[in-house]
Amino acid sequence: MLLHVKQVLTPEELREARAILADAPWGDGRITAGSQSALAKNNEQLQEDCDETRAVQRLLLRGLERHQVFFSAALPKQISPPLFNRYGGASNAFGNHVDSSVRFLRDGSGRVRTDISCTLFLSDPADYDGGELVIEDTYGEQRVKLAAGDMVMYPGTSVHRVTPVTRGFRVASYFWIQSMVRSDEQRRLLFDMDNHLRHLRSSYGETDPGVIGLTSTYHNLLRMWLDV
Repeated sequence: MLLHVKQVLTPEELREARAILADAPWGDGRITAGSQSALAKNNEQLQEDCDETRAVQRLLLRGLERHQVFFSAALPKQISPPLFNRYGGASNAFGNHVDSSVRFLRDGSGRVRTDISCTLFLSDPADYDGGELVIEDTYGEQRVKLAAGDMVMYPGTSVHRVTPVTRGFRVASYFWIQSMVRSDEQRRLLFDMDNHLRHLRSSYGETDPGVIGLTSTYHNLLRMWLDV
């Protein structure tokens, strides 16, 4: 499932994140790439353990925690610490690649199976040319360039790339999610059902027998498919 998640960050959080990242110590993005990805990767990245990374991680994780659509779609079991990259100048593109299936956490606290890949855009699209995230989906090639503060979620199994930035700079965060529901197909069904349920609850109220029955079905499906 490819999903556009709107307004993960508030305008105030976005301004704070941009101010922090403007003076951050950007370095060669290949430091975290696997041997295959390193051949295609040409961008800048923040070190995982610097103060700027940790400060903006807190903002982003707070935004994810309060976002109902994100939780309904991802059903997150574990989120890898968000990382940050920048495209522009001589370091301006990332060719076709697929994300590693497992992300080992730097602090030794475990690992994350990368069921879902996420990119949260931090730059205004008017401030740069190019820089589209191109995802090869089962429905064909999808080209994504979102408003600052918005995020795209897509299956970690997807081949994807970032087209060259020919003007300005594109700054974004990227991270991965291990979902409580491993199957993308099952997550999509649950997300659709949750959306319809929220509509029915607002239209007919919480005590409508049909609403109660469908809520029961939704949670029983969760019980059947969840791995917590």
